[in-house]
Amino acid sequence: MLDALASVLSLIVQPCYDLTGNWWLAILLFTVIIKIVLMPVALWCQKNAIVMVQLMPDLNRITVKHFGDRETIGEMQNALYKERRYHPMLSLVPLAIQIIILFGLVEVVRSITEGGAPGTEFMGLVPFEDGGASWAMPLLAGLSAVIMGFAQNRINPLQREQSKTEKNVTNGLSIALSFVLGIFVSAGMAFYWICSNLSSIAVQALCNVIIKPSKHIDYEDLAESRVSLDELNALSKRTTKWYQRDPLAKREKADYKRFFNIVNKHIVFYSEGSGFYRYFQGAIEWLLANSDVRIHYITSDPNDQVFEIAKTEPRMLPYFIGDKRLITLMMKMDADIVVTSLEDLENYYIKRSYIRHDIEYVFMFHHMTSAHMVANKNAYDHYETIMCAGPHQVEELRRAEELYGLPARNLVPCGYDLLDRLIASYEVLEKSKHERPVVIVAPSWQDDCILDTCADEMLKLLLAEGYRVIVRPHPEYVKRYRPRWEALQARFADVDDGDLFFERDFGSTDTVFTSDLLITDWSSVACDFSFSTGKPSVFVDTPMKVGNPDWREYGIEPTDISLRNEIGVSVSPDNLAALPAIVKDMLGNHDAWAHRIESVRAGFIFNLGHGGSAAGEYLLESILAKQEAKKAEIGHV
Repeated sequence: MLDALASVLSLIVQPCYDLTGNWWLAILLFTVIIKIVLMPVALWCQKNAIVMVQLMPDLNRITVKHFGDRETIGEMQNALYKERRYHPMLSLVPLAIQIIILFGLVEVVRSITEGGAPGTEFMGLVPFEDGGASWAMPLLAGLSAVIMGFAQNRINPLQREQSKTEKNVTNGLSIALSFVLGIFVSAGMAFYWICSNLSSIAVQALCNVIIKPSKHIDYEDLAESRVSLDELNALSKRTTKWYQRDPLAKREKADYKRFFNIVNKHIVFYSEGSGFYRYFQGAIEWLLANSDVRIHYITSDPNDQVFEIAKTEPRMLPYFIGDKRLITLMMKMDADIVVTSLEDLENYYIKRSYIRHDIEYVFMFHHMTSAHMVANKNAYDHYETIMCAGPHQVEELRRAEELYGLPARNLVPCGYDLLDRLIASYEVLEKSKHERPVVIVAPSWQDDCILDTCADEMLKLLLAEGYRVIVRPHPEYVKRYRPRWEALQARFADVDDGDLFFERDFGSTDTVFTSDLLITDWSSVACDFSFSTGKPSVFVDTPMKVGNPDWREYGIEPTDISLRNEIGVSVSPDNLAALPAIVKDMLGNHDAWAHRIESVRAGFIFNLGHGGSAAGEYLLESILAKQEAKKAEIGHV
């Protein structure tokens, strides 16, 4: 069969030699002719590649929707391939044809070199056998593959849209194949391969002219579909070197398996990190003290404080599940109740269970302010139950149901356990009188916060009045904008720590609650501070934190705005010159402010002093009701 193939190829090579009078030029001309003959195949592959790129937005959205569920993703991808008639293996057809031609051409080159024609001596050398100058051919073959890969990454419609890893694998295999091939075949054969690699660039460019990708591909839609997928892929980005094992992988895998090995889970809490335990603490402690319920506590923080708590509390069952595996776990969740402070359930990559559709998802706020301005518009739409801190949240959530036709949620008048514990802690906190007033600056972390807009002027004004100033950034600000934070410190490096202290340890909140006055912008820390200490706050009117651009449709002024002049005073960044007088007046009227703040707090929070027990009582009642319903269902069957 190879002899027959060689005979056919000779019918092309010989006329090329007759025309050029040079065997090297004959091979070059032969390569061009082969590419022309195979042009229909190249165009077929071009159409197939374009179809794949057209499918990518849908494939990306499938991956986002079912992230972590490989089986479902694979099934939906295959269905999409069949629907659009995409053939994944078609891209290998040109390579297969090239290999077949290569085998046939071996005999052609051998017959040429064995004839001893002038100029063919080098053509017959094989680097592996003959060495010497013939080693230039595998190097040139590998270089031609590098050039081809560089070009294809930019002009091939499919390859240019592949991930960096996919491109590296494709190009790496091509380079390795070309180099190894060049070692074991004759120089003439390697020359053909070099010509084939380089002429493939021209073929692809011609395909792009005949079938222009931009006419068939919606690149804007493709880019949009990648945003959420890139966020998900970032969750699994390695934090160790490629050759190092992830030290947490084994632990996470064991916890994942242990979680699903337990059946009849009544209640599961999910925490994004160790700091979120404080929002569940009151409810969990009440359940542990007043029932025999086992608490399943999932956290994405391997150092979450809950692991220490579990050492002395056998009914607290913690599990470390990283961000990526959490997606799959949540889709396979099997429990009666899931409690979390995670906004946007179902809207992004954390989904409701695909296994059970009767789970009661319970949302617990991690702030006391409004529910319709800072959070995204649909942040709470997929929860059955929401633990409300105060009447304002109930009013806002009911208004959302009315405006957008949402099903009525179970809005529990719970309260805010964290505030209860802050008040209790403050009452026993040692309150030594300061030699001079202490002002703490604790802004939010978003762009255009105090630290980005007016920190320098503010600090100079406060220092000039003789106040001791503490600057406590949000940890997220330090994480995201560390260069800005370090630059601010550098600008005041000559000021003594006794006058101006930049806080770097966020493990304790003592500096907040022992300060005499707080200055912030849109951070909810003002509620924690003022409602627990009775001390006022100054609010700098930097650009608002707005997650819901349609918040005005509610016709309800957010407490994020209204509270600013109830528990403190608002100041424009353009009028900071008035700040020293405002601070002085506030500090001089402590008792009046304390009475005013206490009055506001009384009508603002449900079950003041009993938020944890109110939440725990609701959860236990719900657990018991679900158990009774199951018994009744079994009895009925």
